[in-house]
Amino acid sequence: MKPTIIILAAGIGSRYGSLKQIDGVGPCGETIIDYSIYDALRAGFRKVVFVIRKSIEKEFKEVFLARWGNKADFDYVFQELEDIPSGFEVPADRKKPWGTSHAVLVAEPKVNGPFAVINADDFYGREAFKLMADFLRALQNDAVLYSLVGYGLGSTLSEHGSVARGVCEVDQNGTLMGIVERVHVEKTTKGIFYKDENDRLAQFKGDETVSMNFWGFTPTFFAFARREFENFLRKNIKNPKAELYIPLVVNTLVKSGEARVKVLETNEKWFGVTYREDKSQVIRELARLVAAGIYPQKLQE
Repeated sequence: MKPTIIILAAGIGSRYGSLKQIDGVGPCGETIIDYSIYDALRAGFRKVVFVIRKSIEKEFKEVFLARWGNKADFDYVFQELEDIPSGFEVPADRKKPWGTSHAVLVAEPKVNGPFAVINADDFYGREAFKLMADFLRALQNDAVLYSLVGYGLGSTLSEHGSVARGVCEVDQNGTLMGIVERVHVEKTTKGIFYKDENDRLAQFKGDETVSMNFWGFTPTFFAFARREFENFLRKNIKNPKAELYIPLVVNTLVKSGEARVKVLETNEKWFGVTYREDKSQVIRELARLVAAGIYPQKLQE
């Protein structure tokens, strides 16, 4: 069975300052999402599911369903604050989404086999999609073996400010042992630094494996995610800024032994638009890839 890909596109993009998911960066106005869809279909994914907010449904239908709706099985779902389990009530001061794990949960009705999850505003590279599609095609629906595309830290940083990165602990067999979130990761003339748990500066080598939120799961993940979301709500529902991210759920499963995660290492160069100033670099990188013949001048002919 060909796998499904879920594109997380409900984020507001506060640091970027606009709806960056539909911002054109390719030679003919293509978005990063367009390149992800192109690579996903080329790699063998059969269905694309967007997770969006109701408030941007019109823009998404006009842009992406118009471009790709006749090329694959397309669908979308809404991630809204009110979509939580019975017995819980959304606090009046809650404005932020519930996090990426919740975003995956709301897509469950649209998924019936192995699936991947990606961010809308990240460029992952065609090899990453092929690695993931090949891995997922070999899985049965009831498997508790998941996957993650791993990137070298040095190729994932912005030139315009600090970022947060999930640093992976990987054993000699390529199995994920855990992810540690590092904040204020920044490249300087003296190296790559981050702030540790005590808010002190520490240095990376640059070749550490990091997660850029390109995951592969089977439908068994939904039950785990639902359980962890309910646990999260019991502890954090009154915290207006708390979110349940996919790595938090995965860490729980890895540490408990309930699931295994294979890290699929890639040499692809990640890039994205964390900050508005990143856009010009993304445009240059895509132009370089087009000039090299990796992508056509125009994705839609």
